[in-house]
Amino acid sequence: MGGNRVEAVDDKLPIPLLSSYNMGCFHLSHRIVLAPMTRLRSYNFVAQTHAVLYYSQRTTKGGFLICEGSGISDTAQGYPHTPGIWRKDQIEAWKPIVKAVHEKGDFQPNGNPPVSCTDKLIQSDVRIGESDGAFFSQPHRLTVEEISQVVDDFRVAAKHAIEAVRPSWGPLYSNYCDWPCSAPSLSINITEFRLRWGRDSWSKRLPNRSIHERPSKRQADEYGGSIENRCRFPLEIVKAVAQEIGAQRVGIRLSPFADYNDCGDSNPDALGLYMAEALNKYNILYCHVIEPRMITQFEEDITESSLLAMRKVFKGTFIVAGGYNRDDGNEVKARGGADLVAFGRLFLANPDLPTRFELNSGLNKYDRNTFYTHDPVVGYTDYPFLDINS
Repeated sequence: MGGNRVEAVDDKLPIPLLSSYNMGCFHLSHRIVLAPMTRLRSYNFVAQTHAVLYYSQRTTKGGFLICEGSGISDTAQGYPHTPGIWRKDQIEAWKPIVKAVHEKGDFQPNGNPPVSCTDKLIQSDVRIGESDGAFFSQPHRLTVEEISQVVDDFRVAAKHAIEAVRPSWGPLYSNYCDWPCSAPSLSINITEFRLRWGRDSWSKRLPNRSIHERPSKRQADEYGGSIENRCRFPLEIVKAVAQEIGAQRVGIRLSPFADYNDCGDSNPDALGLYMAEALNKYNILYCHVIEPRMITQFEEDITESSLLAMRKVFKGTFIVAGGYNRDDGNEVKARGGADLVAFGRLFLANPDLPTRFELNSGLNKYDRNTFYTHDPVVGYTDYPFLDINS
């Protein structure tokens, strides 16, 4: 595919998204973040060589990439062809991806049911990458004792994530590749785990389901009922991961306002605020939050809710995501609503997105039909770069 021509260049005014930022000990040259996106191209739950090109295409000096979610254990898989981080071969598969970035994210074992905070079936009729109705297996509701094992799965996955990137470390990191290990996220220096979206890959998204009152019907134990109890599980994960790899390398992604796949809350503002405040106890590096307008999976909605309260109470780096473009991304940074802004579909379709924002050029249009196919090229690495010389 040929490159696009530059259509226009904006006046030489300061561009907030292109200003530098110090995130803990990491110096970022700009504030445009690649949001984590499931792409379903990791065959047999192993990251593939075509991911080397995909992530290196989107790498800029001093940029921050959050890579796709990677399962923390064999019980954490809810879709085919998503990467994992619990086996040695999976750890090894991530290493060339990290190296490339530095140089220029019913599939249960033994037929067991998926694990969840509830034993109730999801009633949604939509599944990722498909247009027809979905079938969800009957989940197994975790006992209190089993929850501790999942917490440890996150800890071990974070350790594996660090192992996958350690050979590439240098004294200072100007490029980051962060896999939200679905829960932990692999990262060149950072592990993000995700309490995001209502999409249910079971233990992969289990912390997200546990904090929302609708799916979490655990009134009889310490993990259900009140906001404090429902947030206990993810906070235990934060503590375990921070103790394993250091709080300065831990981030979290939250989506308290998400309301689909039977995963919603009657008071998401209070839920988000409680989590933002509670996270300060652990001194983690950043909090990455989905905007309230992204109540559903793909489309924006009108809402009076805001992330401002969470922004004010959280003491670390605050990242926002959810339907942003160049203009409102610059605006939210300029008014202090966020330190960094994550872009998903725009970055997917425009691997040189920071350059396009700098030049205020036209953007490639993304093709939703190729988001979740298994093709290693089409809709993955074939989006064109700008033809700057034309």
